[in-house]
Parts: sequence; structure tokens; C-alpha cells
Amino acid sequence: MNRTGDIEMMLLRELEGFEREVSLYPDDETLWKTLPGVTNSTGNLAMHVAGNLQHYVGTVLGGTGYVRNRDAEFARRSGTRDHVVAELRKASAVVRDVLPRVSEETLAGEFPESVMGMRFTASTFLVHLCAHAGFHLGQAGYLRRTLTGNGTTSGPLPLRPLAL
Repeated sequence: MNRTGDIEMMLLRELEGFEREVSLYPDDETLWKTLPGVTNSTGNLAMHVAGNLQHYVGTVLGGTGYVRNRDAEFARRSGTRDHVVAELRKASAVVRDVLPRVSEETLAGEFPESVMGMRFTASTFLVHLCAHAGFHLGQAGYLRRTLTGNGTTSGPLPLRPLAL
């Protein structure tokens, strides 16, 4: 498997983890709640990760034409769990479609868009996107448990897909 296959596997694992987290919320309203000192709800975090991947993987690397509204990802305060899961699944579809077509030459080259005024190799930025998704997934898990008082885990991050 090439490096894009590894990145694809990791991103899909994080997106599936987000779907499990969202499904464990008792209702749509709680998905959008936060706690004192916490700015973003699980709904915001999930929409942010989905939009982030649809933009950077889909539009920038795959030419999908997705138009991101980053401010809306964080401004939203309501919506259904089904809608959030649908957005996560759109991001998964983009990852599945685009990453297998990214060449080793593209990975070694400069990512086509600067990010926060900085330039990166495509492979470095894609690895960052994996860590970014995992970071927000962890936040979502702790937020859900704290908001609901339900310590049920969404399950460990599966290692089987990563095994040789």
C-alpha cells in the first residue's frame, strides 16, 4: 500500500469514530450543547472535520468544487444527528474517491494551497489532517460523556484495518 492508502485508512477510521460518537448522543439538541469554557459542540466539531476534509482533500487535491464555509461550521447551533452523519459520510466518500488517485509525486510536492500563510508538502499536510481529525474526535468523546453523564465508549480506535 502506498502512503495515500495509509492516510485514507486513518482518515476513514477517524470519520467512522465521529459517526459513532454522534450516534451516542441521546437527541439532536444535546449534540449542539457545550460546557463552560468549551467553545465548540460535538456538532460543530463534526461539521468542521467534514468541511475541512471536503475542502482540502476534495477541492484542493481532487478538484471536486466543494465550497467550504468554515465560519458556518462553528456558528451553527442546531441540526439533526442524521444531517451531521450525512456530512461525515460525504467527507468519507471524498477521501475514498480522491486519495487513491493522488500520486507519490504529488505527495512529495508542495500542497497546492497555503494554510494559515504556510506551505507544506502534500504528505505532511495530509498527515496533519489525520491528527487534526483525531484531536477533534477525542474532544467530541469527552464532551459527550460530560454532557450526558453517560460514560459509554464509542469503542476503541480499531487496529485491525492497520494490520499487515
